[in-house]
Amino acid sequence: MRYDDLYIDNTILSSRSPYASYDAPHAHFKGVQLIADPIHGYIPFTVPIESVDGACEAAESDLIDSPWMQRLRAIAQLQSARWVFPAAEHSRFQHSLGTMHIAGRFAQHLYPTLFDVEPECPSLPYIESLLRISGLLHDIGHGPLCHFFDDHYLSRFAISHEMIGHRIISQLLCDPISRIRRSPSGEFAPDEVLEPHYVAYLMQKKLSDDPSMPRWLRLLKPVLAGVYTADNLDYVLRDAYMCGVAVGPVDLDRLPHYSFITEHGLTLHTAGIGALNMFLTARHYLYTHVYGHRTTRAIDLHLQELFPDTMNYIFPWNPLERLDDYLWLTDWSLLETVRRWAALAHTGKRDLGASWDAILKRRLKWKMAYDATAALRQIETLTGTTPDAGHVMRLIHEALPRSYQDLEFKLDTTSRGPRHTLPTAEHTWPLATYDPSTGDIQARPLAARFEHIPKPVTQYRIYTTDHAGIQPLARTCEAVLAQYLP
Repeated sequence: MRYDDLYIDNTILSSRSPYASYDAPHAHFKGVQLIADPIHGYIPFTVPIESVDGACEAAESDLIDSPWMQRLRAIAQLQSARWVFPAAEHSRFQHSLGTMHIAGRFAQHLYPTLFDVEPECPSLPYIESLLRISGLLHDIGHGPLCHFFDDHYLSRFAISHEMIGHRIISQLLCDPISRIRRSPSGEFAPDEVLEPHYVAYLMQKKLSDDPSMPRWLRLLKPVLAGVYTADNLDYVLRDAYMCGVAVGPVDLDRLPHYSFITEHGLTLHTAGIGALNMFLTARHYLYTHVYGHRTTRAIDLHLQELFPDTMNYIFPWNPLERLDDYLWLTDWSLLETVRRWAALAHTGKRDLGASWDAILKRRLKWKMAYDATAALRQIETLTGTTPDAGHVMRLIHEALPRSYQDLEFKLDTTSRGPRHTLPTAEHTWPLATYDPSTGDIQARPLAARFEHIPKPVTQYRIYTTDHAGIQPLARTCEAVLAQYLP
């Protein structure tokens, strides 16, 4: 198939025009309001319009103002990194609004080619609303400290925040979702009804492809679960801005502009490859210098020691079985609870409270003694494998001078890089490219196109509680890790 000309077929859209029902110049403003946002300027959202008979429809504002969405105001976007970057006090609520907005932009741009591939797909306003609401609700299942909560609490129940979000959407928000009949650009076609399970499907990144879902819906999955998404485009821009970190340009206009739907799925025009390179590089910088900042990781090491016992006191249940109680579990409720524990007579809570007090006052238990970063491929080439953290710890302990054999230390390893999210990886949704010089869609691996972006890296950091042991520990680490690091 050749795609020499990408165009919007006005004959396709005319019968489904988002403005077809507007019978007066001022009607465009009816039922839509604006939210001021530092990243996107103004974000439009729908509000209910009262009908002639006095009945009131549901709208996006009903979801935005719901207790579950308002709860996200009390959950920080950057978990422990906000104790490192003082201005990063933004919340999952703000990020969710931004994700909703970008998802709507994708819908507007992708719809003509989606219709071309799947003529039986719903109307443009329906697709726009579906993607926007999926973006709005994609983080609704998060707990306090966000992904840390997944790794160090939800894992004991073998669940994730996305599974909780699926339950909230399908059981608690299904009524307002199914009663929405408009997007910011217009009304749905007659008899079109938003399906909550469509929303739940789109917002779950780790959910494998479901052949029972309509093909048009599966073609839209990468908008929220692909390489560049409404989610990660917003958080890269927002987190960098709120942290005061310069990450280089993220071209939020060019990437959607050169994206379209083909029989191969989401496809990127080769003219957009440069913008994707820049975005992946910016995202990589945030992961290595903000989310994985040395002090952020030191705080996380301390939190790992406290969190299981803390949660046993505060919320010892599976959230899926206690959603009414989970509604009130946020960063605010958690931190205000543990803040009082240091003064209690209860020994267990008092000891935990003292440790929490140290974290909240930034009296860090763990100090970094050694830091090394190496490209993952270089490590594997040199050693034949990625070194096991436990094995490295034993080697370091054995090599320490005798007088420091009792030194308390931890090895923190993190592997990250934009190539982990490239469409060549099996766990990501596919991304085809369109080459205008041949008119062909290429679905083959894209590694060659991304050879100039940073390679996946592994960071090795050694932390200790003893300042006096930092130098001998650093020298020992240097000697031990020399056999692994190029």
